[in-house]
Amino acid sequence: MNNSSKRTTIYDIAVLAGASPSAVSAVLNGSWKKRRISPKTAERVSKVAEEQGYSLNIQASMLRRERSNIVGMIVPKYDNRYFGEIAEKFESRARENGYFPVVTCTQRDPELEIAAARELLSHQVGALIATGATDPDRVSDLCAAAGVKSINLDLPGTKAPSVISDNHAGALELTRRILDQMNGNAPLIFVGGRAEDHNTSARISGFRDACSERNNALMDDGVIACGYSPEKVEAALAAVDPSSIGGIFVNSTITLEGVVRWMRGLPADLGATIRYGCFDWDPFAAMLPGNIGMIRQDADRMLEKTFELLEEDTPSHDVTLVDCLFVP
Repeated sequence: MNNSSKRTTIYDIAVLAGASPSAVSAVLNGSWKKRRISPKTAERVSKVAEEQGYSLNIQASMLRRERSNIVGMIVPKYDNRYFGEIAEKFESRARENGYFPVVTCTQRDPELEIAAARELLSHQVGALIATGATDPDRVSDLCAAAGVKSINLDLPGTKAPSVISDNHAGALELTRRILDQMNGNAPLIFVGGRAEDHNTSARISGFRDACSERNNALMDDGVIACGYSPEKVEAALAAVDPSSIGGIFVNSTITLEGVVRWMRGLPADLGATIRYGCFDWDPFAAMLPGNIGMIRQDADRMLEKTFELLEEDTPSHDVTLVDCLFVP
């Protein structure tokens, strides 16, 4: 970031990026494709502009004069009931609080997250909420340079306040409930997600802790963090001997689709002995046979905390944990 008191201009960026001022202008206003400017040039100009804080410095100047009532949110997916619920309730709550909400989906693509953040900042948002962002600190850096408040929702960061579900406690509760409903003490397995993800890691920890306190013997491969897609989950479970397990901790409703596909291929008497529970909630999935219950993340409470932070002048960078709800 350029810390000089002299504001960077497009001519400065043009020199640093080795491009013409008109090309720089086209990249910054988003018309570079129409101008047939190469992607390499656009990427180079964008990188230099980000490093120099060009568009963000202008934004900060505007916000010092008059802060916008627009609040932006980036979400990773729309085809997930949890994120869809957050987006819908965010819009309602924003309007109730006198804000104008703008929501955009970034498909869990870190570069698309940054592009979306830049675009929202260019439209003078007064605050930005990064929901489930893959790189929340990078988004926070952009916002900080612009003088715009940012809040992380669902996944935590270190450079802005974060509001997330208490995934460990929720997983602990769900695992205990599954164990209570299982026949005998056959091993329980964990399926779905990516072990390196914060939320999945916390859920695995809660799962292991509950199994340990109940003396449920975990299999060597009892944690199958194979991703979320139904296809990957079904393929991973194909290697599991169904007669060797008593239950399944399902890490998301997307994962649940793969579990149900796998169970449909089992002999009826064998499938009927397996109990499972799912982290995240869906009203139809809640009625599936064998499903002992689901963990519902409290979107209302999470958004309540988020809007409380929006009203604070200088919120700390702490992580706020919100309890999950067990739905039997």
